[in-house]
Amino acid sequence: MEKNANALNWFEIPAKDITRAKKFYESVFAINMQDMGEMMGMKMVGFPSEMGNGKVSGGLVQSEMHKPSTEGAVVYLNANPSIQTVIDRIETAGGKVVMPKTQISPEIGCMAFFIDSEGNKVALHAQN
Repeated sequence: MEKNANALNWFEIPAKDITRAKKFYESVFAINMQDMGEMMGMKMVGFPSEMGNGKVSGGLVQSEMHKPSTEGAVVYLNANPSIQTVIDRIETAGGKVVMPKTQISPEIGCMAFFIDSEGNKVALHAQN
């Protein structure tokens, strides 16, 4: 692996209803997501990113092979500058907080877990 490469290059969060999932994540993170169209039978919506700058990005995916689950891999999404601001938007957007803001350590920051509008367990991380 390249010396300064990210450990994570891309993530996909499964969706049963891509429109509902897009609305959920746009509401929770106060962002605009980009429709990436359909490829190889997968409908995709991308998180904001600047391609080629070394930053990790990903998207929501609706397809036969992507099944939402609370037992899948845990993806930690960036909730800086305030994890609590993001947590406070989850339930009104149609999700459920399953672990509130919890400090990992002063150096590492805080984390939280939630179930999204599609039934996926997802984590948050922020410095505060």
